Amino acid sequence: MRILFMGTPDFAAVSLEALVAAGHEVCGVLTQPDKPRNRNKVTYSAVKEAALAHSIPVYQPITAKDEATQKLVEDLAPELTVVVAYGQILPQKLLDVPKYGSINVHASLLPKYRGAAPIQWAVLDGEAETGVSIMYMTKRLDAGDVISTAKTAIGAEETAPELWDRLAKLGGELLVETIPHLANGTASRTPQDESVFTYAPMLTKAMSPVDWSRPASAIHCQIRGLQPWPCAIAEIDGRSCKLFRSVIGGETVAAPGTILRADKHGIEIACGDGRSLLVLELQGEGGKRMNAASYLNGHPIRL
Repeated sequence: MRILFMGTPDFAAVSLEALVAAGHEVCGVLTQPDKPRNRNKVTYSAVKEAALAHSIPVYQPITAKDEATQKLVEDLAPELTVVVAYGQILPQKLLDVPKYGSINVHASLLPKYRGAAPIQWAVLDGEAETGVSIMYMTKRLDAGDVISTAKTAIGAEETAPELWDRLAKLGGELLVETIPHLANGTASRTPQDESVFTYAPMLTKAMSPVDWSRPASAIHCQIRGLQPWPCAIAEIDGRSCKLFRSVIGGETVAAPGTILRADKHGIEIACGDGRSLLVLELQGEGGKRMNAASYLNGHPIRL
């Protein structure tokens, strides 16, 4: 099938690679403009890098809402447009150009977690399961009819970046499986239940500070879900640290925030629900990410 691909980050690049590997004709790629890195260099998006590697024409309009972009898409004459984390709201007239319409690969089980950060919020909320959805696109954010879904369990210790990579692969696989059903008219179309949708807004630095009065499980999810940015941040023995790995510990009667032990096994801290959290990997301010044992070699904690 002749496909126009629109996407930007590495999550989207996996779907582009899957389309190429499946033998589809990708007639062009739209991705966000290059970002300046310093005076002499710019940073290409992961999708642009993938497209150039396959000699696919790349277009980087500042906005997808102008007449020039509309004409570009009409001239490319795709049979289908595939959008994966492109980064702009698309006008309906542009979505309507291909005869098979425009579809989106979204990293959640819609209608849950519409929005910019579905993977991180699924981890933050302690979900046991998530997945990817492929839907027809509309002018409303992530609200189109669902064509297909694929589910996967979220590991108890799995971080958002680890889940990101797994869902990217799952999304590419589901996309390749779904397209033949669009071509032969057997694709399903299930409206989303508006009464149960949830929203996954962009993350902010205000979410970083750890409140030890919260349950250990909630802080554990905070640590896993706020990676790679903005990261969970806590003061440990007077030093500000980013936290990257943890496991839920045992019961304790100590006040929240009390350091219970600090040894080669980790830094164990009391939480607000009578449980503890064992910090396994962290990064001190101005330092490198390391396991707790290595951190304690340079920053011993006396109890």
